[in-house]
Amino acid sequence: MLAAILALAILAIIFGLLLGYGAIKFKVEGDPVVDQIDAILPQTQCGQCTFAGCRPYAEAIAKGEADINQCPPGGETVILALADLLGRDPKPLNAEHGTHGEKTVVIIDEQVCIGCTLCIQACPVDAILGAAKHMHTVIKSECTGCNLCIPPCPVDCIHIVPVGTTLQTWTWPSPRDEHVHSA
Repeated sequence: MLAAILALAILAIIFGLLLGYGAIKFKVEGDPVVDQIDAILPQTQCGQCTFAGCRPYAEAIAKGEADINQCPPGGETVILALADLLGRDPKPLNAEHGTHGEKTVVIIDEQVCIGCTLCIQACPVDAILGAAKHMHTVIKSECTGCNLCIPPCPVDCIHIVPVGTTLQTWTWPSPRDEHVHSA
């Protein structure tokens, strides 16, 4: 019995050393530019840029296959940051991909929800909780406002609401905002 345990321990040590060596020897480095671009993108995973998510869009930008102005949720802020990072001239948001608007989240009217789970399957960030034939609810802090859950809903119980301004989300208005009036 002791011999079997000792043999398994020795095999475990040998395989551990081989795996450790393999991880060091065959390490695959990621592209740091892609990581920087991905960090700038809003991570809504909405697909409005025609890519499956923010990471594939970042990879396409780095390869020169996509332009920096295809992200409606990010708007001008993201375009300016990407232009600065990549040394390109900023461009206006490409209207083919949508328009930049107020940040939103979705809510589910729990009285109408039939528990079909179609919204759960459509949510790219797992912000919807629920089970089959039971009401669903949205975790507002996780919802990115991509609105991909709305089209599959058969009973139209999902509604878009603006994200309210809180102490954590409030910012100084920019001079370009219409709300600023000179005295």
